[in-house]
Amino acid sequence: MVGRITFLPLGKTVQVRPGTSVLRAAREAKIHIATRCGGNAGCLMCKIQVDPEQAVSLSPPSDAERRKLGPLLEQGVRLACQAGVRGEVAVRLPEDPLKAAIRKQLERQREDEELW
Repeated sequence: MVGRITFLPLGKTVQVRPGTSVLRAAREAKIHIATRCGGNAGCLMCKIQVDPEQAVSLSPPSDAERRKLGPLLEQGVRLACQAGVRGEVAVRLPEDPLKAAIRKQLERQREDEELW
């Protein structure tokens, strides 16, 4: 059996061995997911989003993931370093913080321009 993971919003799909973490799959696909802890569920920087109906295509949350994420797990948030691919799944990557700040600033500028 082969795992398939699609990284959204990029739309890039890669095949991996079952059990491969989402973080490792991203690295193999040359997709950056920020992390400081080296994949030990310590920094919480590698949060991803998965639709609830596709959650079965990832390994069950680890104890560390349950402690760190708590109720966010119910909203489909997982840690890329802990979630292993078990089938075909699409995950939404977080927006880069710098790009998010720039996007928000541009939106504010557009709103200001509309006022004038």
